[in-house]
Amino acid sequence: MWPSYAFGLLARPWARRVAALALVAITIILFILNLRRAAERAGRSAERFNQLEHAHAIHRQMLEAASRRPRSRDDLLDRLREGGF
Repeated sequence: MWPSYAFGLLARPWARRVAALALVAITIILFILNLRRAAERAGRSAERFNQLEHAHAIHRQMLEAASRRPRSRDDLLDRLREGGF
C-alpha cells in the first residue's frame, strides 16, 4: 500500500517539484558540511606543520650550538681565559 501511495503522490507535478527541491537542499547542506570538515582538517594540518617547523628550528639551533662547543678541556680553558663565554 505504501509504495503505491508514494508513486501516486510522485505522479503529481507539484510533488515532483517538492522532491526535487528537497534533494537540492540536502545536496547543498551536505556540500557545506563537507567543506566545513575539510577546512577543519586543513587547519589541523597547518597547525601540525607550524609545530613541526618550530621543532626543526629548535633542533637546528641546538646543532649550531653543538658545532661551536669546545672540543676538549684545553679548548674550554683557552676560551675561558680569553673570555669567549
